Amino acid sequence: MTTARHAALGGKHLFVAAVFVLLALWPLVAGSYGADFVAKIMIYAILAIALELLVGSTGLVCFGQAAFFGIGAYAAVLLAPADNATPSLLVALPVSIALAALYALAVGALSLRTKGVYFIMVTLAFAQMAYYVIHDTALGGGTDGIYLYVKPVLGALDLGNEMHLYGFIWASLVAAFAFLALLLRSPFGRALAGIRVNEQRMRATGFSVYPYKLAAFTISGAISGWAGFLFAIKDGFVSPELLSWHLSAGVLVMIILGGLGHLRGALIGAFAFSLLQEVFKSEALLGEAAKHWHLGLGLVVIACVAFMPRGLVGLPHQWRARAARQRGDRATAAVEGEA
Repeated sequence: MTTARHAALGGKHLFVAAVFVLLALWPLVAGSYGADFVAKIMIYAILAIALELLVGSTGLVCFGQAAFFGIGAYAAVLLAPADNATPSLLVALPVSIALAALYALAVGALSLRTKGVYFIMVTLAFAQMAYYVIHDTALGGGTDGIYLYVKPVLGALDLGNEMHLYGFIWASLVAAFAFLALLLRSPFGRALAGIRVNEQRMRATGFSVYPYKLAAFTISGAISGWAGFLFAIKDGFVSPELLSWHLSAGVLVMIILGGLGHLRGALIGAFAFSLLQEVFKSEALLGEAAKHWHLGLGLVVIACVAFMPRGLVGLPHQWRARAARQRGDRATAAVEGEA
């Protein structure tokens, strides 16, 4: 059993490493559009693994993750020098992450005093508050959004260069994934797992669960702000839609589609959901039906949830279980035949 467990763990690590290697090599074989598209998916993957820390690892269903993403994005633009001088990456990125983390700390401090559907609604309310502050005031340029004309640099790293930007987004995804993987294997991560499984029992054993949940909420918000910063740098434009509940719902679908409880599931789900969107939006593939792409995408997501309860990451387990049942049925039939 131990050998099998180690083999399975090694296979998971090998799969993740292979994905990151393929992503690193992708610009060498893809055109400008292909590299830009995958860069966008990698940003969504960072946002997805940040939400996975809350939903899959801690059991907190947050419906306001887009607020932290949007704050990080707007901070990247608003922190740019007014005279169009070149921003410093060492200043812009940490401040963007810190602002998103501070808002997450404030939201978590209040929302974590509720549970269940009330927690979901409170996080949604805080996200909508942030959305309307940006949407209805001059702070964020209103509905017109704001453009970022000069992108940050750090020494030889110029994020205005497509290849430099792709490499930085890739390195950010690897760093965020590695950080969360180590965090979840630490005593802190084990405590979060215990809270997800049975919060009452954790309290009975002497754990003060509130600080653990608040820390997880703040870390998730910080990483979401990191993703938002990257999105603003990549597109050079931000709008209030980055804070809308539609994005929060989309990221939640990503981690469910990939498989809750696994960082690699969030990674897979981000790519699967984004690729499905691209397919159903393609007029070249679907013709006039592409105008109703939400319908096709919704039906596919429903089918995936119905037939893959463990998500995409759980497919190998489903196949092995089905094969084992079939072997068992054949063995039973053979015994009955001999009898």
